[in-house]
Amino acid sequence: MSWYPAAMPSQAGKRYLVTGANAGIGFFTAARLAGAGAHVVLAGRSPERLEAAMAAIRGARPEASVEPLVIDVASLASVRAGAARLLHRPSFDGVVANAGMVHTPATRLESPDGNELVLATNVLGHFALLEQLLGHLAPGARIVTLGSLSSRLSTFRIDDLQQLEHGYDSWRAYAQSKIATQVFAFELDRRLRAADAPVASIVAHPGYSTGGRTPRVPGVNEPSTAKRFRDALQAAWAQGKHRGAEVPLHALTAPGVEGGQFWGPRWTTKGPPALQTPTRTSTDAAIGARFWAFAEDATRTTFTVGA
Repeated sequence: MSWYPAAMPSQAGKRYLVTGANAGIGFFTAARLAGAGAHVVLAGRSPERLEAAMAAIRGARPEASVEPLVIDVASLASVRAGAARLLHRPSFDGVVANAGMVHTPATRLESPDGNELVLATNVLGHFALLEQLLGHLAPGARIVTLGSLSSRLSTFRIDDLQQLEHGYDSWRAYAQSKIATQVFAFELDRRLRAADAPVASIVAHPGYSTGGRTPRVPGVNEPSTAKRFRDALQAAWAQGKHRGAEVPLHALTAPGVEGGQFWGPRWTTKGPPALQTPTRTSTDAAIGARFWAFAEDATRTTFTVGA
């Protein structure tokens, strides 16, 4: 693992928003950015967990410039309130749309707005958030959306994204939400380029990154001995979340990264960042346009790029 940590340019003077920054990939992404000199807004739904994350970052880097933003991406009201608190502040040089639900409920649940909860958390909240923030991004900004290997392991029922007609399945709910996440991010980049907007949308997946192979961080990552043992058995194909975070960090900060690209670990489930090929479904323009219309209806927004 001599490649870790990957080289990163100085981020002094840069401003970033990272959602789901109180744990996992989001925390290590925010910590590395802050350590490189950026000002980072850590977004999450728990004030206490955000404070623990910021304390951990400042404990390692007392000079780190971080601030919390309490926001629940499953709630459109919370998303819009959180975005409103940012619009009077300086513009962002990048957004990492990381927040999401991995451990999905066994039965179908709904968000406060009546959308299927996994879909609302993993993609619809970021759709609504970026609709509000797109005009508040600096020229050259990058939007990095967290994709998933699960996009290769499931079909995509675009006519049944709310998990109603054909019944609910927790695995399909997760996989479809992550495919939808990638569909949205690639469609966003197509629209940005069509509008000649100076912003890029990139998808990054962290491979198979587990908590048990991640360093202990009080209040952020505290796996049990049993979990560390179980995850150690997967060492041949698993890595820690601190290493998984290097992929979105590369997509966000590395020279030469372009909109519409798909980055992941070199060896699929682990390893240094490498350019990869997304699924055809994720990049299908017709599917992207259909999902965009669906998301506008589900979030009760009109998301116009470049107007």
